[in-house]
Amino acid sequence: MDQVFDPRTNYKQTQKDVGYVTRKDATQEDYDRVGFKAGLEVHQQLKTKKKLFCNCPAGIYNDDDNYDAEIIRHMRPTLSELGEYDGTALMEFKTRKNIIYRIKNETTCTYEIDDTPPFPINREALDIALVISLLSKLNIVGEVHITRKQYLDGSIPTGFQRTAILGVEGEIQLKNKKVRLIQLSIEEDACREISDIAHVRTYKTDRLGIPLIETVTYPDFSNPDEVREGADYIRYLNRSTGKVRVGSGSGRDDVNVSCRGGSRVEIKGVSHNKQIPELTHNEVFRQFALLKIRDKLFKRFPSSKKRTEWSIVHKTIKPDKITFNINSKQKGTDKKFTYVSINLPGFKGILSHFTQPGQMFANELSDRLKVIACIEKPNMIHSEQIDLSAKNVNFHAIRSTFQSGKNDAFLLIWGPEDDIPTAIDTIEERCRMAFEGVPNESRKSFKDGTTIFERVLPGADRMYPDTDSPPIPIDDKDIKQFNKELPIEIHKRYTQLIKWNFPIDIHGYILRNNLCPLLEKIFKDLDIDPKFIGTLFGHTLKHHLGQIEPSPDFKYERIYDLLLFLKKNNLDFEISKSVIPQIYSHPNKDFSSILKTLKFKKTSRPNILSKIPDLNKKFNQIHVSKNSHSRVDWIMGKLRPFALGNMDLKTLSEIVEKKEFSSQNKIQT
Repeated sequence: MDQVFDPRTNYKQTQKDVGYVTRKDATQEDYDRVGFKAGLEVHQQLKTKKKLFCNCPAGIYNDDDNYDAEIIRHMRPTLSELGEYDGTALMEFKTRKNIIYRIKNETTCTYEIDDTPPFPINREALDIALVISLLSKLNIVGEVHITRKQYLDGSIPTGFQRTAILGVEGEIQLKNKKVRLIQLSIEEDACREISDIAHVRTYKTDRLGIPLIETVTYPDFSNPDEVREGADYIRYLNRSTGKVRVGSGSGRDDVNVSCRGGSRVEIKGVSHNKQIPELTHNEVFRQFALLKIRDKLFKRFPSSKKRTEWSIVHKTIKPDKITFNINSKQKGTDKKFTYVSINLPGFKGILSHFTQPGQMFANELSDRLKVIACIEKPNMIHSEQIDLSAKNVNFHAIRSTFQSGKNDAFLLIWGPEDDIPTAIDTIEERCRMAFEGVPNESRKSFKDGTTIFERVLPGADRMYPDTDSPPIPIDDKDIKQFNKELPIEIHKRYTQLIKWNFPIDIHGYILRNNLCPLLEKIFKDLDIDPKFIGTLFGHTLKHHLGQIEPSPDFKYERIYDLLLFLKKNNLDFEISKSVIPQIYSHPNKDFSSILKTLKFKKTSRPNILSKIPDLNKKFNQIHVSKNSHSRVDWIMGKLRPFALGNMDLKTLSEIVEKKEFSSQNKIQT
């Protein structure tokens, strides 16, 4: 390895040249500098009894190893109606994947495996989707046309997803701006992936076919926090109908990000909105770094002819000539692997160029080897390795065999012999893309805010009409009726929560769980202080939900029943905070029994207050602290078990404090 060139120093310097800052330290000026732009595709499952195009039950899930049969398929691309192949389909075809589906008879029929034509669209799902379209201020189409969207990753056994646009050109109102919506579509959900190793990808079909909507925005977001706000708004809007599924995997976001001079890159399947800011922040700087790489390559290859003619040089080498500082399993010595050295002309300093935190350009190559050539990691080492895995590789000897220049870089890749031609093509293709800047691609997200290559970004060529499904006319009478039943808009709900004096930190919890209608009912029927209810729902409920596993039978409406019970029995609402953990676990248990479990006894206010003089005397005998508050705290600690549920604790504390003051005056006198 070149003794003068230090990859670690190069990584840090290129990170500085890109101007990368952490999201914590980033300002709007930083995002304006790189030209941050983002849009959303928000997917949401609908709460229906049946799937979208068949009569199988929706929402029944099974474990990975709980299945009745397996089928295997090989996907191949088909021509679009314009006679062209989609780039993503071609990429997936190159992987030569064996797709295995684990089928549960309870949730799957012959439609899902393309042995039966589709049934008529689920009208329940269509109506829900139309309501959400109207709530999103979209213009509803006059006729629903089902189309096919090609998917060759195997996530849908038919090789395509049935989808239909229901509304176009809408908007949502965020705190400081309006965001335009392109469209809302209804479609069938895909399979859940179990594993993806080498040339075998395994799915289970329990989620397949569940009705799903996709809300697509224009790229109107100018910073990561706005993207998060937009994703939250759309999720709250969907949930405000009470007709969508909740829970893990029921809602997922695809986030489209670009920088000035870059290309649209899609971050796929973000399941938690809180991850969006970090992911979009790192992605825009990754793209900005790729543009810096392009600029460097342009300086090294100033003529378009040289850039066009650029190519790699590769040679097969014997593995016994190279020593690895990695174990035998990683090296692949237990398999018949082929080893290939690759010379990258003019790429010195590029492989160790910063792209995202903890990642460099070399990772872009390794990721594609894993996805396209199906060679599991580790699948390569290179001449600008920062770790010690390439410590004993003699890159000087490799350089001499290529008669390469001082500005060249080198790779050593390995894998099954059948996968090596695809691997070599993949390396050359990605390096050629470096001359163009940012490739259009879909990327998989990770919790640390980084992403890896998942597939080539699909284009319009994967869409074509579904000849099995006739057009579905939309009746104006239905639309008028849906308009009458629309819930209150989310931005108005924010205003309502502020009017109720709810703390800002609980707004998300209230809207995420669609609790506003229930709160309105509580205020109307029970006349309870909004501040107390805000604390009860936003803090007490939220806290216990994170600590206790709720019963499947628990419904938030049970809290209303509890408060109504307390009011009818003239009990103080404060005791509800102690009852709630019991309701979570045993929602069907009657409240009197729960109070008995808590050892609650009803007593009168005078009886409670009558204990204060004796407690004052006892404190005077045993107290050690001269702090004026210690007397009140001690007495309240003794009275609380009797008072909780029988009288307001704040009022009791004020009475104790007055009596304590009065007692002190008598002593001083």
